[in-house]
Amino acid sequence: MPGSDRNAPATVTTGANLFGGAGKRIDAIMRSKGLISSMLFGEIKTHDTELLSRTPYRAGVFQASKELGGGVAQVQKTASKAHQLISSKFLTQIYEEDGTPTGIELSTTRPRQVVVIGSLREFIQNGDVNPEKLSSFELYRTSIQDVEVITFDELYERACFIVEDH
Repeated sequence: MPGSDRNAPATVTTGANLFGGAGKRIDAIMRSKGLISSMLFGEIKTHDTELLSRTPYRAGVFQASKELGGGVAQVQKTASKAHQLISSKFLTQIYEEDGTPTGIELSTTRPRQVVVIGSLREFIQNGDVNPEKLSSFELYRTSIQDVEVITFDELYERACFIVEDH
C-alpha cells in the first residue's frame, strides 16, 4: 500500500519546485485525467491507526485521535501551501526539471484533500457497533471542510464496488 512504508520517498509538494527538489512532502498526490486536471493531496496512515482517543472526553463523547487530527492538519497545510505557490494563474503548466513541457495542465482552484486512516472495526465491541464512538467519528469527519477522511475498509469497499460495477 502506498504510504505504508514511512521510509519510502513521498512526493514533494512545496519548496523551490512543486513537483521536484527539496520541500514539504506528502504521502500521495494525484491528478484527475481530462482536458484540464485537478489535484488531490493525500495523507496515508495505517489500517490500525486509531481514529479516536481510547478514553471519552466526556460521557459518550470521543475526540479524534492525535494521528487523525494531525493527518487532517498536515494535508490542509500542504494543500494550502501548494495552492499559494501556484495560484497566480487559474491554470498551471507542469514542466520537467529541464524545462520540457509535460503537456499537463492543472487547475489551481482548491485541491481536494484526503486522509486514509484506520478501520471502522475500531468501533465494534462485543460483536456490535458502539454508537457513541461511531457518532463521534462521523460528526468529526463530516464537520471538516475540504478534507475527506476515509478508512481503509471503506476505501476497499469503494474499490470493490467500482470493479464489480464495470
